Amino acid sequence: MELQSADRVWSRILEQGADGVVASDGDGTLWSGDVGEDLFHAFIDRGRVCEPGLSALRREARDHALSDAGTGTDVAQRINEAYEKGQFPEERVFEIMAWCFAGWTRGEVAAFARETVERRDVRGRLHQEVLAVLERARQAGLEVVLVSASPLAVVEAAGALAGFDGAHIVAARSRYEGEIMLAEALRPIPYAGGKVENLRARIGQRPLLAAFGDNGFDVDMLASARIGVAVRPKLRLRERAEKVPGLVELAAEAGQQRPG
Repeated sequence: MELQSADRVWSRILEQGADGVVASDGDGTLWSGDVGEDLFHAFIDRGRVCEPGLSALRREARDHALSDAGTGTDVAQRINEAYEKGQFPEERVFEIMAWCFAGWTRGEVAAFARETVERRDVRGRLHQEVLAVLERARQAGLEVVLVSASPLAVVEAAGALAGFDGAHIVAARSRYEGEIMLAEALRPIPYAGGKVENLRARIGQRPLLAAFGDNGFDVDMLASARIGVAVRPKLRLRERAEKVPGLVELAAEAGQQRPG
């Protein structure tokens, strides 16, 4: 991958035309770390497991050869440990992160997510080199959309720090009955090919001028854009770089760490 500055990447986006969309992943791309994981850890540490979430967590544990014994927190912790060891399907655990608050109200989930984003200092984890390009895109009148597999509530709280409102966020959504969350996620969640499907449902057939991502499950979105931009790319993206013709790497801001 060729390393390109924010100025160079922006110039290339301008060459694609004055009408279209720029999309960016969130976790690892707009900010370091994963806000979905932050939220799930906070839920395990200080949240409450309600029905129907408890029954659903126990079912997920059994379905993946894990014990469903103990409290809801015990089961959630067991699922998280298996996920961190690579022993629980990534996409499936992202769904669980979206509905684990089943039984909570929308307001309770939103407040818990905002508190988590503040506690985890997401503002201090923002990647300035990406924000610089996205802000120039906004100023030029391009629509900029945040696409994340993390739960909507926490992506909205984190995305607000990067200039995104709810109308420009695509994230994993749980189902609600009135104001109460159910133990179900809307499928497909914005993961791998689901990122493109959810993004297209939001923007239609308008041209995707550029997309930013950091990981292997961003490949489909990066490949669907006229310009694919890797941000501090992880090994899984580097290993699949050939799947994205012309993929370039965005140079990090001076003084900020860029992984090798």
